[in-house]
This record gives sequence, structure tokens and C-alpha cells, in this order.
Amino acid sequence: MTEKRILTSEEISKIVDGLNPIDHKQMDLLAKMPPGKRFYPSLRASAMIRAGLRTAFKRKFPNLSLAEINMKILDYLIFMDGKYGHA
Repeated sequence: MTEKRILTSEEISKIVDGLNPIDHKQMDLLAKMPPGKRFYPSLRASAMIRAGLRTAFKRKFPNLSLAEINMKILDYLIFMDGKYGHA
């Protein structure tokens, strides 16, 4: 196990440079929401992504049923999770 050390400001800058800027308005809106509803925006985004995938797969595979399209979406999300650690 390696020992912990303090990062230099240059090392911290290299790490932070790759991150997206903080959306302070979004953070404020989320902070004002009740804790039980803070996950709603994430659920909506996830549903929108699945709807987009469903539309794309329907166009690519017009002969498949909705259940088969949904299985293709599930297969795609599992593949993406395995490859990138997230869908």
C-alpha cells in the first residue's frame, strides 16, 4: 500500500482541468429540492436516453417487436457499462 501524500497545486490543476465547469445554478436548484426528489432529474435524463435509443433501434430494425427492441437496448447498456463502467 502506498503512503498518502499532499498533491501540489500543479497536480491538482491537471486533475481539475479535465472536469466540466460547475453549473452553480443547477447545484442551487438541486440543493433547494427535497432530498427524496433530487434523483428525479437523473431519472428523466435516463428515460430520455432510453427513448432515443429505442427510436434509433426502431429505425435500424423496423421488423423487431417492442420487446425485442427493449432487449437490444438492455444489451447495449450492459455492453457500455462493461466497456466504460457506465451506460
